[in-house]
Amino acid sequence: MTEPWWAWLAAGLAVAILEVFVPGYLFVGFALGAILSGLLLWLEIWPALWMAEAFVNRVLVFALLSLVAWLLLRKILGVRKGQIKYWDRDINEN
Repeated sequence: MTEPWWAWLAAGLAVAILEVFVPGYLFVGFALGAILSGLLLWLEIWPALWMAEAFVNRVLVFALLSLVAWLLLRKILGVRKGQIKYWDRDINEN
């Protein structure tokens, strides 16, 4: 392995701290993806994906976990109050 499991956890913690200073929920999915990647590496789940030669696989797992975390948080937290809602039809049309 080129990087230990704690590097993923440290990166997730650093991104989570960055989230505190940035308005909105921009980096939460990346933070959770890095933390989950670190936990998967620590627990040795999917060991073939974490081999030193398979850097692309590690990044792919991180990206997929980040996307899933972001989508789940988006579903749980919902749309922000200040976000614009787009209307696809007019109220005066029949």
